[in-house]
Amino acid sequence: MSRSWKTTILGLLAVAGVVITPGTAYGGDDLWASATIEPGREGIVEVGGYAGTPLGAGSVLTLTAPSTTTVTGTPFTGLGYRGSVTLGGSTGTYTFEGTPAAADAPEEEPEGSQGSAAVAWKDRKYPFVLSVPADAEPGTRLPDCALVLRDANGTVRQRGTCTVTVGLPAPAFSRPHSGVPLGGRPKMVGTAYPGAQVTVRDAREEEICATTTAPSGVWWCDPSHALAPGTGRLQATATLNGVSATSEQIDILVTGSTDGPAKRRTGTASDRGGGRP
Repeated sequence: MSRSWKTTILGLLAVAGVVITPGTAYGGDDLWASATIEPGREGIVEVGGYAGTPLGAGSVLTLTAPSTTTVTGTPFTGLGYRGSVTLGGSTGTYTFEGTPAAADAPEEEPEGSQGSAAVAWKDRKYPFVLSVPADAEPGTRLPDCALVLRDANGTVRQRGTCTVTVGLPAPAFSRPHSGVPLGGRPKMVGTAYPGAQVTVRDAREEEICATTTAPSGVWWCDPSHALAPGTGRLQATATLNGVSATSEQIDILVTGSTDGPAKRRTGTASDRGGGRP
């Protein structure tokens, strides 16, 4: 199987058993971050955007976890920053301890520079690992995520918001199998999040068939037209509540064709209660 460029860029990156969905730092002057995390998974929210007065040692960045989620990690390891998570995971923090990261420290500091304070909290992204419960509904924007940056005296220097959206697990094909010779109208069968609309397209982005995933998490559909003989690719896209996810591509080899219109079933997989395809 091979991933499409969309899947490669937007897909999840698995590192050490943790599914990482990088957040997107807002390009303005305020603290801001966003991330999309699938139900029952962990993902990273990266905080950035601070452009205020340089803060010195003892300043603290705090992320308050959105409703129903917990902070499970603070993986940033830059010198001079210490991450921690409160008991229960309601918040995570990074504390600047006064030593700049080597990558940010100039070889020779110019006269009048503010040293380590000049680089604290700027031109960086600070990752927090969040865990989303398995029963979270895809497409839901989780409330109450908040950011605050305080100086060493505890004075709030800047507040911000973060947006965490529950993502949609990627659909998958059960059949056809990649590389197995097919007739012109092979049945499409796979798995996806219950209730998700699944559309199968070929390498030219032409729709092959579409259906709704059954409560069992199984979807199936018959091609609306015969596939062209020869090699090709198929990919399934699932959508639900404004979010979408794309399967890996499968390579196919069509050796036969079926003339005449496809025999279309009425209803959807969901209507039939997820029976045997």
